Amino acid sequence: MTDAPDLDGPRRLPDDGLPVRRLVVLLHGYGADGNDLIDLGRFWQALLPDAAFIAPHAPEPLPFAGFGGRQWFALSERTPAEYRIGAEAARPVLDRFLDMVLAEFALKDDALALFGFSQGAMMALQCGLRRSRPPAALLAYSGLLPGADRLQGVQTESPVLIVHGEDDDVVPSYHAAVASDALSGAGVETDLHELPGLGHSIDDRGVTLGGRFLQDAFSGRP
Repeated sequence: MTDAPDLDGPRRLPDDGLPVRRLVVLLHGYGADGNDLIDLGRFWQALLPDAAFIAPHAPEPLPFAGFGGRQWFALSERTPAEYRIGAEAARPVLDRFLDMVLAEFALKDDALALFGFSQGAMMALQCGLRRSRPPAALLAYSGLLPGADRLQGVQTESPVLIVHGEDDDVVPSYHAAVASDALSGAGVETDLHELPGLGHSIDDRGVTLGGRFLQDAFSGRP
């Protein structure tokens, strides 16, 4: 993974030429790409008019012929060990991208929020909890916490929002409570929402929760 190319993906910049003062990075799920999430910027830009939204494509193509999606790391066994090892291996590539894009806009980590869906949620937590300078917020939707039993030494300053559908048949919803309990036990401020009637997706409730969470997380910045 250290030899992987630099990440790139669609962007949504502030309207009317406003300077970028906040950055929200959107991490897609397994088999998708950055185009799957960039429209979240359209919904949240009204709340965060000076934010840039960037949705990088994951570094690896899917290993299946004829599929154009991407993956942050390979999935075959779908075991806790595979999630942890894969997320650990992919983290340096994402860290490098975050450093590059923060430098591009002359921002620090306290102006950064990481949003992830499914496998992207694993990466948001894996990377965000271990940044040397804490991001403003971490948002994990329909995912899980890699290495939930290995949180010693993680930074505890970034608040975490966990949103998960109760009817998720891809990543069962019990993973949300496991993550919330582990993070809270490690001293991380965690807000958990399990949404009735929702499967493995994001609905209007999740968009609203995320927008409010981002507003609150960035409210301490000028």
